[in-house]
Amino acid sequence: MTLDILMPFYGRVDQFRSAVDSVRAQTSPDWRLVIVDDVYPDTSAGEWALGLDDPRIIYLRNERNLGVSGNFNRCISLIENDFAVIMGCDDVMRPGYVARIAQLRSRFPEADLLQPGVAVIDQNGEPALPLADRVKTALRPRGPRPRVLGGEELAASLLRGNWCYFPSLCWRSDRLREFGFREDRRVVQDLTLIMQIVLSGGTLVLDDEVVFDYRRHAASVSSQGGVDGSKFAEERDVFYETADRCDALGWHRAARVARRHVPSRLNALSELPAALRSGDSDGRRALLRHVLGGR
Repeated sequence: MTLDILMPFYGRVDQFRSAVDSVRAQTSPDWRLVIVDDVYPDTSAGEWALGLDDPRIIYLRNERNLGVSGNFNRCISLIENDFAVIMGCDDVMRPGYVARIAQLRSRFPEADLLQPGVAVIDQNGEPALPLADRVKTALRPRGPRPRVLGGEELAASLLRGNWCYFPSLCWRSDRLREFGFREDRRVVQDLTLIMQIVLSGGTLVLDDEVVFDYRRHAASVSSQGGVDGSKFAEERDVFYETADRCDALGWHRAARVARRHVPSRLNALSELPAALRSGDSDGRRALLRHVLGGR
């Protein structure tokens, strides 16, 4: 039951080395790590990775920069096993991650997605719980875990607020190949793909055993897209597009949740003060449009 761990790389070399070392420290040996360098200017990361004496670790460097979604899709093309993780190059797997995923796969063999327990760390690796993650915790479904979620219940829950942590998710490989990542998305490509799987009948297992540390920091693409409104423009497209698909399935409650997207609008409202201070009039208008629910 080898787990494919795909690691798109473009970022800080020290955090990348910590991420790779966390994979090497797994209690279960049943993993394969493929690092895909998207032409990061500092080549020392690749030199270090190539020097690791472990046949399970493969380092590749793209011929040209593919961008975030493009490199995600390159990673999908390199999957060899039935389940895969697309891990952030700045995140950290706790030693029991692979073993816990194997337990969940054995217990829920039909699941398309596995969301293990996640803790949040800051850019220095210290425990953190910023507002975005407190909101995720509040929106996450209640009840005993691990548990299987699917259908309109799961769709409505994720459209209310995406409580998944994309780099920690374990995906059924054939579902990744079936849909892939939309390359017109820069920020919410994960929610787009998750919703495609859910709308096609897929299920997700939600667990609460913490086996993954997600790094939250200001340098992330999603953080950078907040003040100028670009992140919310993408979110709005996803919400309205998905609402139409939910209506077509007869999932009208989920469609209403998507069209209202209240937490996303409140998030945009929280970005307005920074937009006002920056003097970015275009960003301010984009944020106001999202706050007011304009299509």
